Parts: sequence; C-alpha cells; structure tokens
Amino acid sequence: MGEALVVSDREEFITTKGRQKQPIKCDADSIAGCVSQRACVYCGARVVLNPITDAAHLVHGPIGCASYTWDIRGSLSSGSELYRNAFSTDLQEEDVIFGGGKKLTAAIDELVGKYQPKLIFVYSTCIVGVIGDDLNAICKAAALKHEIEVIPVQSSGFIGNKSAGYRAACDAILQLLQPTGIKKANSINYLGDYNLAGEAWIIESYLREMGIELNVVFTGDSSSEKLKTATQASLNIMQCAGSTNYLAGKMEELYHIPYIRVSFLGLQDTADSLRQIAAALGNEEAARKAEILIARESARIQPVIDKYRRKFAGKKAAVYVGGGFKAISLIKQFRELGMEVVMIGTQTGRKEEYETINSLVADGTVILDDANPAELERFMTKQGANLLVGGVKERPLAYKLGIAFIDHNHDRKHPLSGYVGAVNFAREVYSTLCSPVWNYLPDHDRGDVV
Repeated sequence: MGEALVVSDREEFITTKGRQKQPIKCDADSIAGCVSQRACVYCGARVVLNPITDAAHLVHGPIGCASYTWDIRGSLSSGSELYRNAFSTDLQEEDVIFGGGKKLTAAIDELVGKYQPKLIFVYSTCIVGVIGDDLNAICKAAALKHEIEVIPVQSSGFIGNKSAGYRAACDAILQLLQPTGIKKANSINYLGDYNLAGEAWIIESYLREMGIELNVVFTGDSSSEKLKTATQASLNIMQCAGSTNYLAGKMEELYHIPYIRVSFLGLQDTADSLRQIAAALGNEEAARKAEILIARESARIQPVIDKYRRKFAGKKAAVYVGGGFKAISLIKQFRELGMEVVMIGTQTGRKEEYETINSLVADGTVILDDANPAELERFMTKQGANLLVGGVKERPLAYKLGIAFIDHNHDRKHPLSGYVGAVNFAREVYSTLCSPVWNYLPDHDRGDVV
C-alpha cells in the first residue's frame, strides 16, 4: 500500500477486501497536508438546513463561503422560494481586525426590512471562529428586537469535520421543535431527504397509498411551521444517516419517537423499506397495501431494468459519496444492474457502515474513507473502473481520466429515489457508460454505442 499513497498517514483509511484484516479507520478529521474531497463544517450545516424554504440563510463570513454553497441542495419547494437566495455579511479585512458583530446586526435588520422572514439561520464560518464574534448574543438580541426566530448555527471550520456541521444543523433544528403532547397514529417524519428533484414527493405518494401520513420532511420542502409539528409523529424514518442520525437519536431521547433506517435507492431497498415502515408502525393494512404497490411497480419496472442490464455485462463501477448508507445502497443497486463495484468510499461513513460495505463487496475491492483526488485517480485506474458515481467535485476527475460519471449529489435534476428513480439511474448509467464519446479515446473499449 505504501507505494500507492502520497501521505503515509492515510494508510489506515484505505483497505482492500480480502487482503487486509484490520478494520478501516473512519469518522476522524482529515490528515493535515491532504486535500480532502470532504466538505467543511459550515458546508455540512448548510446542506442540511438550506432546504428549509421560508428561512433566510445568512452566512456570517467572507462572500466566498456564501457563494460556495449558494442553492447547494437544488431542493424543490412547494411554497416559499426565500431559501434560494444567498445572504452574506461579506466580512472584509477591517472586520477581521475590529470584529464583525455590528455588520451582522445590520445585515439581520436589512433582511427583516426587505423580506420579513419568520426565521433566520445565521451560520458562523472559519473566520468568525477566529475573531470570536458572539453569535449567540447577537442572534438573541435580534430575535427580541424583531420578534422572529434568529437561530445561530455554530459551524466554524476549526471545530471538526463535515460531520460536526451536520450536528450543528441538527442542534439548530432541535431549537425549532415544539412539543404539544399530541401523537398522531400512522404519521411519520422523513429525516435525511432533501427533496432533490422532488424525491420526497415520490416517497410521500407511496406512503399515502399505504395509508400513512408524511408529517414533516427534514429538511426537503419543509418550513418553520411544519418543523414545529415534528414531535407529533409516531415514527421517524431516516434516509441519510450521516446527516440526521444525531437528530433521530435526540428525538427518540427527548420526544420518545423511535426511528428506523430506510433507503429508497434501487428496487430491493425500496421494497424492503416500505415493508419495514409498515412493520415498525404495526399496521397490517399498510403492510397489505405495500405488497400491492411493490408487486405492481416491480412488474412495471423490472423489464426496463433487465433491458439495460444486458448492456452492462463486464462493466465495473467506482463509488465515492457522502454517507455510508448511500454507498451500501449503491452496491446493491449496481448488482441489480449486473455491475461490480470495484472501489468504494465515503466522506462521513461510520464504522458499522464500513463493516457492512466490507461484507457486501467482492475480494479485491478497494474501500477508502475521506479520500483525496490523487487516491481516487490511483485506485479507479488500478481497479479498471468504467464508471464513477460521485458529486460535483469528482466530475472533472472522472472526465479527465476518460471514465463515465454519474452525479449522485446535489446538482442533479432528476430523481434517483423510488421506482421511478431506479429507472432514471439505469438510464443514466447507460447514457454515460455507452456514450459514443468514449470511442474517441485511444485503447478504449466501451462496448455498446448509442
């Protein structure tokens, strides 16, 4: 392994199934000196909170931080569009020397005057952590002055990694929840879905068909008023465990709402999740309706999947995504498509998720945590991957290597969840993997041509 790595300290974060027995190291800060693909603390907080549609999201920091995360989720809204704006205090050198508190207060005043938001999230950034502006005191004073909710998000970069940002966002959401003592049967909250391309609406239609009410989505297409009713649900289901596992645990502890993990990526995980939800609610009628839905949709979708599957024989996939649970689902989804995953990694995967990944992949598969571009390039090439699934930061790397690419992160415009998502995914694998553009690369055999 030593010759394959630029930084020797990274060896514990990379393993090969079947060749190394020691468990992979994960859930740690990035190694100093490595340019990690993992986003920062502030970005982690922003991606969780940004889909709250009626909130003003004010970034207390340099303008680049706001620009970096402007409309980052690409989430769709059925109501307010205020969340699509990017607001910043645009801290300058003078503010770094003398403090940015007055500028933050003025920015909140201006936001209230122009947009009259019910809720403002104020994000701290690296530089705020350095100069020490008292975010809590400023937000508290502004909330009293304007009689609205102004919630500080403690996401300064130096307090940890992207997972710390997730936790900061969850702490901010917990401040919004208002227990009423009411519990609604067959009502669930959907955690860790951000309604990219309307995915939360697809899952809501499945649940409605089963006779189950979707109370609140955290945080896709959600509003401050919806979030306040979250404690009324009888069950939390969690898609993105990396970003909301902490929130689900706190809601169980504080409001006695149990939670289960679900995945709506691929045919098998979608069917299993619908069955798990009915079972967790103890609802036999919902279970019966789920079977009808699963049988109908599987009969409709499976022939389409089979058609694409025949095109992918012998192809190999590489995966580098944010959370471990998504990575696990993608291994299974590629199996449905007849493809082998030969390299897989995550930004924020946890020990138990890597254990599951290790149990699912074939011997020789490279597994890596918090990778950098050099590692991704080296192992994709070494493993002979034909396709990379990743996010916006991985796209240029794949194309420069002449490898097909699929965006499974924020920037995509079509849903990948549920049965419709399974077809979209298969179609996208086909269109990128079998594109005639690869015929222009020297020594490239990409098989079928569209």
